[in-house]
Amino acid sequence: MFINLTEYFEGKDVSRELRITPEADSINRDGIEYPILKKEDLILTVTNLGDGRLNLKGETHMELGGTCDRCLADVTIPVELQFDYVVSKPDGYHEISDDEEAFMDGFELDTEAFIYNEMIMSLPMKVLCKETCKGLCPVCGKNRNMGDCGCDTFVPDPRLAAIKDIFNANKEV
Repeated sequence: MFINLTEYFEGKDVSRELRITPEADSINRDGIEYPILKKEDLILTVTNLGDGRLNLKGETHMELGGTCDRCLADVTIPVELQFDYVVSKPDGYHEISDDEEAFMDGFELDTEAFIYNEMIMSLPMKVLCKETCKGLCPVCGKNRNMGDCGCDTFVPDPRLAAIKDIFNANKEV
């Protein structure tokens, strides 16, 4: 959805609150699809700051579905979007930042691109079911959060492999 910001740029001391319903059903980051399980309306406050600048301030809450990066369990990822941007009038006098180029097209604000960009930035780098997630056993694949599997997971230090070879070569039978 596009919102024309012309009247906000032209008006003096204009400040309005807009309610925007996100349209996307999922987002994609690095080839991983995150379905949107719950979404609330974005409350966007547009304020004229004068000198051809607007303040875009807003917040919303969403919940995304995903899998834990360690144990592959299904998780719900809460995403709190809170932002405060200053955008400039596209008249050639103001320098447009890279952030603005992503969601501004002339006097039009692309709300979907705006929300999508904020969601991508708010996602954690590593999705975990809990901070203390133990992950999967590298030997049998059992979820270690459910209990210990008893597998030997000792991995010798590869830097000492040459010493081990020397001992094995000089070992008496």
